[in-house]
Amino acid sequence: MSAKTGYGPDVNVLWHDRKRWCGLPLSFTRYRIIEKPTKWLKLIVDRGFLSRTVEEINMFRIEDVSVVETFTNRMWGTGTVTVLSKDASAPEVRLVRILKPKQIRNMITELVEQDRKSRNVSVGEMHL
Repeated sequence: MSAKTGYGPDVNVLWHDRKRWCGLPLSFTRYRIIEKPTKWLKLIVDRGFLSRTVEEINMFRIEDVSVVETFTNRMWGTGTVTVLSKDASAPEVRLVRILKPKQIRNMITELVEQDRKSRNVSVGEMHL
């Protein structure tokens, strides 16, 4: 599913990658950060080939982001980013073996803050 077909023509894909094996994108697990300007900003995890599961997390619901880079991950330039959110269906999402995980963690953190500011939501308000 293309982000443009599934979410409309005015959607911007800010980042996309796949789960990797030995640094190569040989998987049917796809990750995207997409935005519909002035409407929403989402992290999408799309798994599967014949049967598919798609998880969407609104960026303003993300609480914490961490990175794990094992020795073999570092050899291939990959790592796992773990995202903790207030989303009921996906409280923990792992972006497994993606390229440049530290840069992606920083990007997610910046986009979360940007989305919270645009919605006038603070961290304290999220716990209500």
